[in-house]
Amino acid sequence: MKNLGEWLLWLSVVMGLGLLIEPAYLDSGDKKFILLIGAIGLWRYSIGGMHLLRGVWFMRVTFPAMRRTIARNPDAYAPSHVYLVVTSFRIPADTTWNVYSSVFREAVNCGVAATVVVSIVERADENLIRQCHRAFDPGGVVKLIICRARGTGKRDGLALAFRAVSRTMPDRDAVVGVVDGDTMLAPDCVRDSVCFFGLMPNLGGLTTNEQCVVRGSRIMRDWHTMRFAQRHLNMCSMALSHRVLTMTGRMSFFRAAVLTAPEFIADVESDHLQHWRLGKFRFLTGDDKSSWNSLMTLGWDTFYVPDAHTLTVEHPPHHRFVPATLQLMFRWYGNSLRQNLRATRLGWRRLGLFTTFVLYDQRISMWTCLIGLTAALMMASLQNWQLFAVYLFWISLSRTFVALLLTVTCHPVGPLYPVLLYYNQVVGSLVKIFALFHLDRQSWTRQKTTLSTQNAGFDVVLNRISSKTMLFSAGSLFVCLMMLLTGS
Repeated sequence: MKNLGEWLLWLSVVMGLGLLIEPAYLDSGDKKFILLIGAIGLWRYSIGGMHLLRGVWFMRVTFPAMRRTIARNPDAYAPSHVYLVVTSFRIPADTTWNVYSSVFREAVNCGVAATVVVSIVERADENLIRQCHRAFDPGGVVKLIICRARGTGKRDGLALAFRAVSRTMPDRDAVVGVVDGDTMLAPDCVRDSVCFFGLMPNLGGLTTNEQCVVRGSRIMRDWHTMRFAQRHLNMCSMALSHRVLTMTGRMSFFRAAVLTAPEFIADVESDHLQHWRLGKFRFLTGDDKSSWNSLMTLGWDTFYVPDAHTLTVEHPPHHRFVPATLQLMFRWYGNSLRQNLRATRLGWRRLGLFTTFVLYDQRISMWTCLIGLTAALMMASLQNWQLFAVYLFWISLSRTFVALLLTVTCHPVGPLYPVLLYYNQVVGSLVKIFALFHLDRQSWTRQKTTLSTQNAGFDVVLNRISSKTMLFSAGSLFVCLMMLLTGS
């Protein structure tokens, strides 16, 4: 077993924490603490267990049955035309070559007529892409369309490419794949994905499984691979209801009739949120959330294909682990929270009961994930330090168990996962809470696009003051509630 020595070292640490606990110190007051963290753990792990069972059922039963149905007559479910839209900006030349070589390879081998539509900013990228096209499609089977964007953001680049697709007048059975500029397609990724649009008449969009190559430290690599394992399990769970919660920007497919609709393009290009306190502001990032919202609003299903793979080349925005993860989490969680606030307005009839439950649970999980740590710190400082040893033992044991369960995803699982799971829980919850009260603060890690605050004057100052005030008030209420629960 790979990393067996590291796993044994971690397990010895867990057992050492257990030996620090002396049962004689656990009096009646301490039992209240154990009951509290046990109740919260039971609540959170019951939701995680539900996702696990749903995800495994989808991977082992539902999806294989669908794949067998397609295999019996694959031509009946094939699209009439495949478009692959790729956006590139400030990506290293070697990565760009690898990405487009995989795109042209898949376009040639997908089994139907194909067109690659490229949205780029720099002339050097255009020369490289044309050279790659000649190398991997010498017969000129695949049509290439190059769009030169202004470099004002990914949304503008996507909208430009989508309009280029619409000008070709795709028919009703055509499918469009949207690929990020740092994502390589595995063999047969396109062929294995587009057939589901023929199988599922109400399918508007789907996304695929992801692996990653991280240009960074060991801990950064493990953090990314752990997140992809969690993503895979949650996607499978939501796909059971035909309601995955995002059309991942790395690689997603759409019906051409949906993607070329003016309202869909408008959402991707200039989506915005009307907030009761912050007013109206544009979404700079999160185009995958905008496309998902359009699909849900129009009544389309969404899906996940677990056996179609992409390989993402991740370039952390900072060379140190904590600043890099904070920056990435703030972008990801900010996008999710902005989307969450309006998604629930669609209603459970449109979203489905399970999806509605998951969306509302996202709003409270950021607080419940902090209850155990806060209670442990309060009660250990006021009553008995042994309580903190109990908490650390519980966290170590439970996160080790969760990490081992991630092996069902067939993604790699490393000995650092228990620590990283807890890091994501605590630090991720703090980032979510901060982002919840600063929804208008956005940035893109590769292209430093931010909302313009020039000529905003008093409104900007008022929003900043109100955001800080509400964040402080919410934090104070949480601490007061924890003091009541723990009797501090």
